[in-house]
Amino acid sequence: MTALRPEHETGREPEAPLTDTPVMGTPVLPQTPVPSEALVPPEAAVRDEATMALRLPGDLAEARTAIPAPARALGEGRAARRRAAAKGGRGRRRAAGHRRAAASATPDASAAASPDGRPLSRVEARRAERARRPSAGTRASAALGEGFITLGLVMLLFVAYQLWWTNVRAHHEANGAAHRLQDDWADGKRSPGVFQPGEGFAILTIPKLDVVVPIAEGVSKAKVLDKGMVGHYGQGALKTAMPAAKSGNFALAGHRNTHGEPFRYLNRLKPGDPIVVETRDTYFVYKMTSVLPQTSPANTAVLRPVPAGSGFTGPGRYLTLTTCTPEFTSTYRMIVWGKMVEERPRGEGKPDALL
Repeated sequence: MTALRPEHETGREPEAPLTDTPVMGTPVLPQTPVPSEALVPPEAAVRDEATMALRLPGDLAEARTAIPAPARALGEGRAARRRAAAKGGRGRRRAAGHRRAAASATPDASAAASPDGRPLSRVEARRAERARRPSAGTRASAALGEGFITLGLVMLLFVAYQLWWTNVRAHHEANGAAHRLQDDWADGKRSPGVFQPGEGFAILTIPKLDVVVPIAEGVSKAKVLDKGMVGHYGQGALKTAMPAAKSGNFALAGHRNTHGEPFRYLNRLKPGDPIVVETRDTYFVYKMTSVLPQTSPANTAVLRPVPAGSGFTGPGRYLTLTTCTPEFTSTYRMIVWGKMVEERPRGEGKPDALL
């Protein structure tokens, strides 16, 4: 059967009618009547009225003014907020686009526009940026300039090392050698005799030049001269006499520049200036007699027992000092000669030249 039937014939209990009677234990809130026009959004009401039939603009305005003021303000406030949010989103997107365009373009404000004042496009900005980049020749010139600057600094450091640091080290080593030599003499060591290459055996003093420097055997740069000492020509074909010899030429070599430069001002000596050689037992005093300002490094005749060019005419007890010239070069040699005028035992005290 598909026909409708009364409820009492369906076999079900009739549903209890809705009532305001509260259920046990449930609080009842006071009911406030709601105006019927508040249940419908104001804009919806206007829309419904507007779509029912054609109406004049004035009628639509009257319909809007018929909406209660609080409800109309609520609807208009929501719409304004939606419009403001949409407008703010568009503004933020526009600002982000401007920032990206500014980041892709050059930071130089002068290049941000074309000569006619028109803003550059991204492609034009990139081209302008590439045009401002230095060329390969410019980069090569800059690298070459930096290389020259570095080379100049290295050369400056090398000059400082040669002219200053080598003197500091040589003076330190020479002073230490002189003190050790004097201590050995005080202890009875270093007896006169044959000395090993590089071994100190005497002290040279030139009062006028304020020079006090150890004398070592040999003229090796590494073992003697570069350590700030002066070396005795005592080996091979250049072997010369010792100070204690009754006849002969006692010849010495020393640096004029760098490495202690003991013979730096050798050219200032004048005839008659004293030069003293001190050994363990004796002071040997020489007087400067003559100078050869410049000669070849191969002129070994100046080391003979009677030195060539010295003015000496016969055997005697001579002193020869050799060094480089001009200063800071080793092109030539300068020679200074002296003749022994006094041999004084150490037990008799220092000679007048040292007082």
